[in-house]
Amino acid sequence: MNGTNWWSTPDGMKFEIKESINSLNIRFKKLHPDAVPPCYAKDGDAGLDLTAISKSINDTFIEYGTGIALEIPYGYVGLVFPRSSVSKLEDFYLKNSVGVIDSGYRGEIKLRFNKSNESYKAGDKVGQLIIVPYPKIKLQEVSELSSSERGSGGFGSTGV
Repeated sequence: MNGTNWWSTPDGMKFEIKESINSLNIRFKKLHPDAVPPCYAKDGDAGLDLTAISKSINDTFIEYGTGIALEIPYGYVGLVFPRSSVSKLEDFYLKNSVGVIDSGYRGEIKLRFNKSNESYKAGDKVGQLIIVPYPKIKLQEVSELSSSERGSGGFGSTGV
C-alpha cells in the first residue's frame, strides 16, 4: 500500500485513489503566447490556479485576462473563485462573487474585481477554477412541499 495511488487520513484510514475515475480531460487554447495553462499548486488541490497575463482598469472594475480559453464538456460547469490570499486584502472581491463558465463558452477566461484594491499584476495568480458536473434539473410545480426539520426558516434560523 505505498505509492501515489493511496491516500491516508491522519488517523491512518487508507483510501485507494483511482485516477481514471477522478480525472477529466479538458481541452484548452492559449489565446496569447504568455498565457500560463491552469495548473494545480499541490497534489490534491481542488482548484486550478489561473494566472493573469493582462490587467485593465475602468471606472467600476479591474479586469484580469488569463489568455486561456477552455472546452468544458456538456454536463459540466467551470466555477471561478478568487484565491484564498484575497482574504488578506481589505475590501477586494470578485464582482460576480463566483464566475460561471458554461460548457458552450469558448472565450477568454477573465476575472473582474471591484476597484478598491489594485494589488494583483500580470504574472500573478488571480483565481482558481473548479470544474464540476451538474445535473439537468427538471422542475415540477406542486401545491405542497414535503416537511423538513428546518422548514421555512431562513436567514439566521439556526441561531448563527
